[in-house]
Amino acid sequence: MSVLKSLAIFILAGLFEIGGGYLVWLWLKEDKPWWMGISGGLILAFYGVVATWQTTGFGRVYATYGGIFIVMALIWAWKVDGFKPDRWDIIGAAIALIGACIIIYMPRSH
Repeated sequence: MSVLKSLAIFILAGLFEIGGGYLVWLWLKEDKPWWMGISGGLILAFYGVVATWQTTGFGRVYATYGGIFIVMALIWAWKVDGFKPDRWDIIGAAIALIGACIIIYMPRSH
């Protein structure tokens, strides 16, 4: 699988997980309607399906996704919640993203 296709799948999975989780959060923490929580739960379930579209094994996929998720969660918080990441957030996210890319995209001899 190409790196671009793989990254697109990770981003799509991240949108489903963060978006679904956000809807559940709004329902439970900010007293939004119950249908937001149900919708969020369904979206979260679809996140699990999207992650299976990766061609690498479970452990590497989820380890890599963790690094990508960190970056996406900070971007979501910045764009949706008005949270402004500081330099330490950005440095930490960059380190996680570099590590994630090493885990999944570096060539291996089998």
